[in-house]
Amino acid sequence: MSFKFQRIGLRSLVAGILLWPAACLAAPDPDRIAVYVDQAKLVKLPAKVSTIVVGNPLIADVTLQSGGIVVVTGKGYGATNFIAMDRNGDVLVDRQIQVEGPTDQLVTVYRGVERESYSCMPICQRRVTLGDGVGYFQTAIDQAGTLSGQAAGAGAGGGTK
Repeated sequence: MSFKFQRIGLRSLVAGILLWPAACLAAPDPDRIAVYVDQAKLVKLPAKVSTIVVGNPLIADVTLQSGGIVVVTGKGYGATNFIAMDRNGDVLVDRQIQVEGPTDQLVTVYRGVERESYSCMPICQRRVTLGDGVGYFQTAIDQAGTLSGQAAGAGAGGGTK
């Protein structure tokens, strides 16, 4: 009889170990902000926040808006934190930021060691992603800069020819 109870106990232990990751994922951490790379999220903080400090600004950017709203923007993959302080330097908030990969239908093409990323919703177009090859990345950035410059020029000139 003792052996039967040991088997039941062992099965319960194994089930608990296997289900533990799912239980952790089901209960979100209120001190953790999840944001995707190249996307922003609004977070409400106490109104008396006057200073924001970001642990690693290469991972996330945090911008303070009026009324205690901050904009958290994912810049690179990984985790960092931000600290919000009042005018006296007292810490009001210390929260973790987890920046994750894109959620759209991303297609990655490898040409040897060079990588290219495409967003395929509904047709495939270039999507500059951290880790892409230098040539591909620079070409896409240059094209985006040219397009942005043309749009700014057309807007400044009133759009007339």
